[in-house]
Amino acid sequence: MLTVSELYIYPIKSLGGIALNSATLTDRGFEHDRRWMLVDDNNQFITQREVNAMALLKPQLTGQGLLIQNSRIAGEELLVPFEPTVTGTTMVTVWSNHCRAQRVSEEADAWFSKQLGISCKLVYMPDTTNRFVDGRYAHNKEVTSFSDGFPLLLIGQASLDDLNSRLATPLPINRFRPNVVFTGGTAFEEDTMKQFEINGITFFCVKPCARCIITTIDQQSGAKAKEPLTTLSSYRKKNNKILFGQNLLYKGPGKITVGDNITIQERGTVELIQD
Repeated sequence: MLTVSELYIYPIKSLGGIALNSATLTDRGFEHDRRWMLVDDNNQFITQREVNAMALLKPQLTGQGLLIQNSRIAGEELLVPFEPTVTGTTMVTVWSNHCRAQRVSEEADAWFSKQLGISCKLVYMPDTTNRFVDGRYAHNKEVTSFSDGFPLLLIGQASLDDLNSRLATPLPINRFRPNVVFTGGTAFEEDTMKQFEINGITFFCVKPCARCIITTIDQQSGAKAKEPLTTLSSYRKKNNKILFGQNLLYKGPGKITVGDNITIQERGTVELIQD
């Protein structure tokens, strides 16, 4: 039996994640997941790939908005309201996508610039912005938030266990920033889960997730090393990409909860389309 074991959101792209007991699906992923993002002076997105210290900024959900705390400096915190205080929108860039976003506040820009030691701005994706997933994998012109490309990422605990059995020092799941983790099955079971159901909602594995250097950054210290990419490259490399986890699409709204069963509806190998 496959069972949902962990659920996560990452409200501000590339900052720390938040573990949830239940997560509500919207038209572009879990509620609040990657609806905010930091951009540079050219409105290009910023991630831990360039600024490791982003890992040290940890969000919490409150009734008023997101409370962001610097885990290394006591008292350094910022409340980001759910609705931006700045009117008007600007064009921002995420990979090859250009989409419209709202500035959150001058206070947020100043706080993040101070914490990270760079000039940056915090932006929010309004409901009126539709950022479409890669059409080669889309089922019905699905949209996503400021994620790298798809609304959800699935990883099996058995896959992480398999990797950790090959490492000198086991790594936590937060290195891989999943939205849904499940127990049961075999290592890399997710690679064969073409279509499945959780709590009456149909999900589709549509694209293996190609991993980058963010997986090598310790999410507690911000320090960078060589693992797990060195080990993963020895047995999870295909078409020059290191694959770990599956990107998901889904049909319809709803909610999933830790402990929900996963029912496989269709098996099949999900292939990465060559660029």
